[in-house]
Amino acid sequence: MAVYKYRARSNDGRVNTGVVEALSDNEAAEILADKGLIVLALSETKVKTSKGLNFNIGGVKHKDIVIFSRQLSVMISATVPIVQSLRILSQQTVNPVFIVKIIEMADDVDGGMKLSDAMAKHDKVFSNFFVAMVKSGETSGKLDEILQYLADQMEKDYDLVSKIKSAMIYPVFIIGGMVVVGFLMMTFVVPKMTAMLKETGAELPILTKILIGASDFMSQQWPWLLFGTAGLIVFLRFWSHSKPGKVTWDAIKIQIPIFGPLFKKIYIVRFTRSLSTLIRGGVPIASALAITAEVVDNRAYEKLILDTVEEVEGGNSIATLFARSPLMPKMLGQMMVIGERTGKLDNVLEKLSSFYGREIDNLVVGLTSLIEPMILIIMGVGVGGMVAAIMLPMFKVAQSIS
Repeated sequence: MAVYKYRARSNDGRVNTGVVEALSDNEAAEILADKGLIVLALSETKVKTSKGLNFNIGGVKHKDIVIFSRQLSVMISATVPIVQSLRILSQQTVNPVFIVKIIEMADDVDGGMKLSDAMAKHDKVFSNFFVAMVKSGETSGKLDEILQYLADQMEKDYDLVSKIKSAMIYPVFIIGGMVVVGFLMMTFVVPKMTAMLKETGAELPILTKILIGASDFMSQQWPWLLFGTAGLIVFLRFWSHSKPGKVTWDAIKIQIPIFGPLFKKIYIVRFTRSLSTLIRGGVPIASALAITAEVVDNRAYEKLILDTVEEVEGGNSIATLFARSPLMPKMLGQMMVIGERTGKLDNVLEKLSSFYGREIDNLVVGLTSLIEPMILIIMGVGVGGMVAAIMLPMFKVAQSIS
């Protein structure tokens, strides 16, 4: 099925532009005629789509959704009809996959469906959190404000993830380089250097024996080591995405020394920011918690939040379990109690999100400063040990000859 751009005149004489999906230009013209439009110009775009299958490579990026939300918010606030706004955005969007999604949403809304329901059909693009917020905007009549607020929150999430990734690039690059260089040294260089040590027949130090044994093993078995490492990485990737594997891995992540506190604060920021946004959008507490449980993306926190849903539905305070859980800081539970009593829970959660966001910034800076000397120490120990293992027996041989 192809996508066609059109210019057409409506019954009231206005000229409209937009896009339509059809199998041919004749079918596109018929679809427009059924809508009461007189075609002035019709041309096929390069975007292709197929019912049931999507042959476009790639997906919809975070940035695409942020730009879409901002532009749709501006158009709605300018009283442009939603269908027309979506048609315009489909022409301005660069991502071909997203263009198809927007066209489908425009057709659904044009057919009488709510925007939130049309978005819910594309759950790979729009999360439950996003759909719930749009639905609350439709109910309250503040859809433009909600979309703008969503764009702001998504940018904050994107900045947080980008900041952490940027901080980890240097140590990951250095460690990866160390592993590659170490492997090449042990496989191809060290065997040649230790060959003459074996020929002397002298008693070798234990450190040299360990180095020679490891080098011999790696030089003889390196193809199996490479295949084994690649297989292990693939297995761990699939395992960590399986249900039992994700539960175990999520529990391990928050217990890892040094990095555990950082992961905890990331999940807390996701929780407080998402719940604050949903409550401010008018979503009921129980529903907001259930949606937030998915947004957090950690099974340990998800279970805690879903248990809290049952507490809230049973008439208890939202902070009952949070105050007792080791996953949440005590301050968070206490502040939520205050927010609940004063009726300003959304404001309290927003302030907590900002506070723990700054804590993450400080942790990332501290980790970066800590990792650099640790890498240097590891490199020094590794290189020093290798040099000592080779040089010590050489000195002994030289002394025995003299």
